Amino acid sequence: MWDFWLQIMPVVVLLALGYGVGRYRERRHFASLAVREAEYGHVVVNNLKQVTHPETVRHAAMVGGDAVIATDYFKGFAAKLRNVVGGEVRAYETLMARARREARLRMLEKARALGASEIWNVRYETSNIRSSGKRNAAVSVEVFAFGTAVVRA
Repeated sequence: MWDFWLQIMPVVVLLALGYGVGRYRERRHFASLAVREAEYGHVVVNNLKQVTHPETVRHAAMVGGDAVIATDYFKGFAAKLRNVVGGEVRAYETLMARARREARLRMLEKARALGASEIWNVRYETSNIRSSGKRNAAVSVEVFAFGTAVVRA
């Protein structure tokens, strides 16, 4: 009986450690995103294709921001378990939310560097990145946010 526990304990400890560290880093990232998003509250971001009052536009340029966010091994393990029974994979929802918000912030940073107060026609592109190893549970997602930064006269 002790042999069984000695064999399974390292796996349980590593899963618990992965869960704790991954959750801590994820919460820190969400807190950082909230602080950074507050800095850009004055910038108008929308998905409309037509700029209102185009006669007042002094300069327009395409801006983009991308982010690649990886899961921790615990989330990969939990997602594999969810795939066995089916259903919504909530472990990846926060991964996607973090990647979208980070890409949007990076796009906003580039727009600010141009002096823009608005970004029009904002779009998001995503791609999943899986490691090639069969035993590797890690998954990464790339999100690219782009739009037209507008500087008004």
